[in-house]
Amino acid sequence: MPDFLGHAENPLREDEWARLNETVIQVARRSLVGRRILDIYGPLGAGVQTVPHDEYTGVSPGAVDIVGEQETASVFTDARKFKTIPIIYKDFLLHWRDIEAARLHNMPLDVSAAAGAAALCAQQEDELIFYGDPKLGHEGLMNATGRLTVPLGDWATPGSGYLAIVEATRRLNESGHYGPYAVVLSPRLFSMLHRIFEKTGVLEIETIRQLAADGVYQSNRLRGDSGVVVSTGRENMDLAVAMDMVAAYLGASRMNHPFRVLESLILRIKHPDSICTLESTPNRG
Repeated sequence: MPDFLGHAENPLREDEWARLNETVIQVARRSLVGRRILDIYGPLGAGVQTVPHDEYTGVSPGAVDIVGEQETASVFTDARKFKTIPIIYKDFLLHWRDIEAARLHNMPLDVSAAAGAAALCAQQEDELIFYGDPKLGHEGLMNATGRLTVPLGDWATPGSGYLAIVEATRRLNESGHYGPYAVVLSPRLFSMLHRIFEKTGVLEIETIRQLAADGVYQSNRLRGDSGVVVSTGRENMDLAVAMDMVAAYLGASRMNHPFRVLESLILRIKHPDSICTLESTPNRG
């Protein structure tokens, strides 16, 4: 364990520390949505503070020929920036009496506080993925400059959700992004897809899953009635992870023991037109 994560004065035994970190990982896996549609670049190392962020424009086909002499445009970076990787963190406290009581009565240590901190970090990670952080100059999937948009429509009408997502995949396809596609929706829109689609006897969401091979998900981080369809793959976007979610000990305070759940990562959007948001009032063609 790196020293900056667990000081020599860490009060937890090896099995207790393992239980705490296992809980953090389990909660993260259960809670995170953005990672389900993104490739991971890394881990790069906890000390890495910046990462190159390349953007590409234009899509040209590959060449077909017998001897490999045909001219073809190279894939190259149109713009490169170096972006700072932020830290996401939440602190929690374990009381010394609880630790001693668990050991005295041979009971598992209660790590509910760690689970709560991990859940809050997971929510903040998804917030960063979907909306970025304006004060840091980072954009997310829902507000990326150059993304595509389509009208949301009235999802109270059966079939409207399916038609909106069909239109989004059509726009992505026309921009040279052929899938596979993934869909993330706000909870209300997601729930409205659990109804029979016309006279097929099949739920509307199951019909949409045939279009979105990389999954249809819901996220409580999406605001209002909204959604996003993306053409997945690291050629379009990825999540650059310097340090994955883990717990660290902060040092004793008044006999009790403060800890921190933390991670450091950033979304890198390489082709903004591989993203199509579903919006009530679209602001792009």
